[in-house]
Amino acid sequence: MNQRIGVLMLMVTAIVWGSGFVITDIGLQYLNAYQLMAGRFLVAAILLIIIFSYKLKNINKRILIKGAILGAILYTGFVLQTVGLEHTTPSKNAFLTAVNVLVVPLIAFAVYKRKIDRFEIIGAITALAGIALLSLQGSLSMNIGDILTLLCAVAFAFDIFYTNKFVQNEDAILLTVIQFVSAAIISVIFVVVRGDIPTTIEPGGMYSILYLAVISTIIAYLLQNIAFKYTTATQGAIILSMESLFGMIFSVIFLHEILTGRMIVGAALILVAIIFSEVKPTFSKKRKLQLHSKIE
Repeated sequence: MNQRIGVLMLMVTAIVWGSGFVITDIGLQYLNAYQLMAGRFLVAAILLIIIFSYKLKNINKRILIKGAILGAILYTGFVLQTVGLEHTTPSKNAFLTAVNVLVVPLIAFAVYKRKIDRFEIIGAITALAGIALLSLQGSLSMNIGDILTLLCAVAFAFDIFYTNKFVQNEDAILLTVIQFVSAAIISVIFVVVRGDIPTTIEPGGMYSILYLAVISTIIAYLLQNIAFKYTTATQGAIILSMESLFGMIFSVIFLHEILTGRMIVGAALILVAIIFSEVKPTFSKKRKLQLHSKIE
């Protein structure tokens, strides 16, 4: 598998996550954030264990620890995002979540002193500008929902960074299984402690849980975790930022939102950022070859 296939897998993940904003908003009409997350992670964990039971014999202490770390980070990010969505608009929620595009290279610099590539910074800032045009509507004032969503962006940035790091030496599928089993355990504990165990779940809530568990969780995260073997964390974050673009598309199709010129410009900026990050290696190599030929 090469880098192009990895990029394609991340693109599919971005499409699925774009639809997730609409489904989560629907699910919150029937369940609170903690119940929705518990249902999502519990169903996903059970299905992953069943599907990949043949791999479980290969689990070791190292994978358990790394998977548990990813699970805790993931749960934190999703709860902050979902609770934030209860207090802010889906568009602002999508934009503020995408701030992780800028946070990932900062984490790499702070934790591992990895040099921040100017192409990565330009691409990330361009993507962020595009997401702003695409998602922000009306007042830019901050409320509790916005603050929680910003914190969720930091959590997702750590998830992207450490997923990219861990899958380099571990089985991506096993890491995903342990990640969601851990997230499921944490989410169930929170629901029990809060006394939020639902006695009945309406069909709309159940459909939302199933979609988020199977499509937005199992399929999307398996694709992401496998793809990160072949892409950098920053490049992956920029590609995944396209979830805002696809969120807009799904909103237009299913919620009949009007497509404005501002949305089109924002979508174009995101595409430019992704293309810019993708052609970076080729551009750099060509420039070096040109300089080398001039010297000769």
